[in-house]
Amino acid sequence: MNFDQKDIRIEKIDDKNVYFAKLIAYAGNCSWVAGDHLAAMLKEGAFTDWECAFAAIIEERIVGFCTFMKTDYYPDNRYFPWISTVFVDEGFRGKRISQRMIEAAIAYARSCRFSHVYIPSDISGFYEKYGFEKIDELENYAGGRDHIFMKKMLKV
Repeated sequence: MNFDQKDIRIEKIDDKNVYFAKLIAYAGNCSWVAGDHLAAMLKEGAFTDWECAFAAIIEERIVGFCTFMKTDYYPDNRYFPWISTVFVDEGFRGKRISQRMIEAAIAYARSCRFSHVYIPSDISGFYEKYGFEKIDELENYAGGRDHIFMKKMLKV
């Protein structure tokens, strides 16, 4: 599919959004195991208060998602809010879709009056290019260790 940056739309998804059921289906069938978890959370109405999911949409097709949550996959959940579960369909990677979703989540975090956001990852060198800095490592529920990245935001 040929598209340009202006064709990518990022939407905040809740149960009233027209893409809600589509995101459940997309996440549940994506190639990443975390997609099943997101689909289950959406079905169960697990998001509370300001928590939400974002979807990247091109020509009415969902091609990626991320979440904005209070807690993440860590027994020691000392940080929040989390931008997490960042996924872009393999055929659409390298097109800055992750960046657009992260920017949307950051804008939303600002509107919620947060001064920092955090992203967990097992990779280095990706989130730093979006202004995040590694601040910690945490052991996840599976026993692995993830890098914790933080971005400070200007006060609103």
